[in-house]
Amino acid sequence: KKQAYEETKQMRKITPAAYKKEYPWLKEVDSLALANVQLHLERAYRKFFREPGTGFPKFKSKHGSRRSYTTNVVNGNIWISEGRLRLPKVGTVRIRQHREIPAGWLLKSVTVSMEPSGKYYASLLFSFELCENQAGTVRAEKVLGIDYAMQGMAVLSTGEKCENPGYYRQAQKRLAREQRKLSHCQKGSRNYQKQKRKV
Repeated sequence: KKQAYEETKQMRKITPAAYKKEYPWLKEVDSLALANVQLHLERAYRKFFREPGTGFPKFKSKHGSRRSYTTNVVNGNIWISEGRLRLPKVGTVRIRQHREIPAGWLLKSVTVSMEPSGKYYASLLFSFELCENQAGTVRAEKVLGIDYAMQGMAVLSTGEKCENPGYYRQAQKRLAREQRKLSHCQKGSRNYQKQKRKV
């Protein structure tokens, strides 16, 4: 693709359909997910060719990169109802829904990702219309001022003083320790994957 661009100064566009001929197993994959990957790839190439200093797009392997894909809603192919999510090519799966979806919100796309722990998460993108009167007014009794001191203590506008227990610093130290352990593991090994879950 780089050579073709240097010769013609135009970007060759290869469609997902062309990839399916070369790799028949891609027919088992959601076509909209492939289209999204194609869009991301084209965006990366466009940035590389048009913005000086941008590096050439790098291949992301399934072992070293985030495992996720995005698919779009077309003609009701994706829906969420009563603790279940329907995905193209996957079917209906049970989910643990964290919040109610307000009436009038339209589902646009879903990004499914697998964490190093082996758990799957679905991030849902919605669109909705925001009316001007939805902003509402701020009630004075619900406003709270916080004055944070460098010594780790905060004073509220109510006069209450709060000590900082230092959870963030403790978590930082713990993370640094686990990252050092990870750096000593052989990449791709079972111990590496086990330690990666802790990080």
